[in-house]
Amino acid sequence: MCHSWRVPDPDAAPLPDGLVAVVKKDCPTCVLVAPVLATIAERVGVTVITQDDPDFPQSADWVVHDADLALSWHNRIEAVPTLLRVDDGAEADRTVGWSRKAWQELTGLSGLGTGLPQHRPGCGSLSVDPNLSDELAVRFSGSALKSRRIELASSEDDIEAMFDRGFSDGMPVVPPTEARVLRMLEGTSRPLGDIVAVVPPDLVECTVEKAAVNAVMAGCRPEYLPVVLSALEAACTDEFNMHGLLATTMPVGPVLIVNGPIRHEINMNSGGNLLGQGNRANNTIGRALQLAVRNVGGGRPGGVDRATQGSPSKIGLCFAEDEEGSAFDTFAESRGFDRSASTVTLFPGEGPRVMFDQKSRSPESLTKHFAEMLLAGISPRMAMLMETVIVMSPEHMGRYRDAGWDRARFLAELEALLMVDGDDIVAGAGGIEEGMPALLAGRRVPKFPPGGIHVVHGGSRAGLFSSAIAGWIGGTAGSVTVTKEITR
Repeated sequence: MCHSWRVPDPDAAPLPDGLVAVVKKDCPTCVLVAPVLATIAERVGVTVITQDDPDFPQSADWVVHDADLALSWHNRIEAVPTLLRVDDGAEADRTVGWSRKAWQELTGLSGLGTGLPQHRPGCGSLSVDPNLSDELAVRFSGSALKSRRIELASSEDDIEAMFDRGFSDGMPVVPPTEARVLRMLEGTSRPLGDIVAVVPPDLVECTVEKAAVNAVMAGCRPEYLPVVLSALEAACTDEFNMHGLLATTMPVGPVLIVNGPIRHEINMNSGGNLLGQGNRANNTIGRALQLAVRNVGGGRPGGVDRATQGSPSKIGLCFAEDEEGSAFDTFAESRGFDRSASTVTLFPGEGPRVMFDQKSRSPESLTKHFAEMLLAGISPRMAMLMETVIVMSPEHMGRYRDAGWDRARFLAELEALLMVDGDDIVAGAGGIEEGMPALLAGRRVPKFPPGGIHVVHGGSRAGLFSSAIAGWIGGTAGSVTVTKEITR
C-alpha cells in the first residue's frame, strides 16, 4: 500500500519529546497494559494519546484525547498500543503491541508488567479503521489533489449529474469523491502528479491523479490502478496511435490482454466468459482506459471518435490469459517478456467472433478450420493489412497439446493455409467491386502481415468454441500492437 501522497501536515500538533503511547479503550491489549502505562508515568513520565475515551487509561494530565485522530493519522499509527520515543520532535523508536522485552528496552525500565503475558498483539488503530480512513484522508490530505472540484446542489442526484456533465460512457459511473480518489491512489507507488501520458485527441497531459479519477468512475479497485496506468501509457504511444483508432470509421478500440502474476493478484478472469460480463477487474480496467481517453483526451463519439457502428471494444474489452492451462508459451513470452513479469498488451481490435468446431479431433483438421474462419476476418477481400487475435479455448488447445504442437508449429501450419490467390481478392473479381489493388493479380499473398496472428489461451474447460478478434490497419498508417510491463 502506498502513502506517497500522504505527507505530515506542518500545522499539525507534533508529538511531545519523551515516551508517547497511543491507545484506545476498545482494545483488550490496551486495557491489559493500562497499569504498565501508569507505572511508566510515575517512574519516568509518558504522554498517553487516547483515541476513543478521554478518561482511558485514567483521568490524568499525562493523558491526551486525540478526538479528531489527527495525531494518530499524521504519525501513521496503524495499531494500538503503540509505544514511541520522541527526541527533538522526531520519532526515534517505536514498538507495536505489548512485548515486555521491547517495552523495557524502549523505556529503559525493568520489571514492567510482571504479571502480564510476555507478548500480546494489539488492535487496529481508529485512524486506519475502514469506516473512518477515507474521511480522515480527505480531512488531512485532500488538498493534495489538484483536480477541479465540482459542487453539486443538495437536491442534485450525483449519478445523474455525471450523465448531465458528459462524464459517462453511457452507463452509470461512480462519483469520484475525494475519499474515493485518495483510496484509489493507494494502489500505486507513483506520485499523484506524475504525467502518465499525453492523451489524444486533445493531447492533454494525464496525471496519475487524473487516471485514478477515471478508474474510480469505471468502478475499479485500487489494486487495478497499475494495470490502468500501464494500459494508458501503451495506448498513448505513437506506435499504438490512439488518435487514429478514434478517428477511423471502423468499429475498433483497445483490446487489453493481461499476463503474469498480477492476473491472480487482482482476481482477473481467464476462464469461462472471460470476454463477457461478471468479473470486476476484466470489466472495469478497459472501461477506465476508455473513460480517461474520453474525459481527459476528449475522445468522444460524434467528435473525433467517428466509428460508423462501434463495438464492445469501444466500451472496454479486457481479459487475462490462462497461462497455466496452455500448451504454448504465454502470450507475453511470445512478445519477448519473461513469464515472471506482469504485462498488459493493447491490440487494436473489434468485437470477438466465435469459431465453432466440435468435431475436429486432430490438430490438422482444427487448424484448417481456424484458417477458413480467419480468411473472412474484416472482409474476405482484405489481405496483408490487419492483424488478428485468436482466443483459443482449453478444449481446442487440447488438440495441440495431445499432438505435441507448440506455438511456432501452430503458427507455421496456420500461416501456410492463409495464403490467398490475388486473382480472387482484387477489385472486380467475381463481380464484386470491393477488393485489393489489381497489382496483386496472379500472385499468392498472405492474409495477415508477418507476425500478425496472435494466440491467447483462455475460456471455460467445457465447450469447443474459440474466438477471433479482428484488428485495424497496422504499420505506420494504423496501429501496432503494444505490450507494457506493469509497474506498481
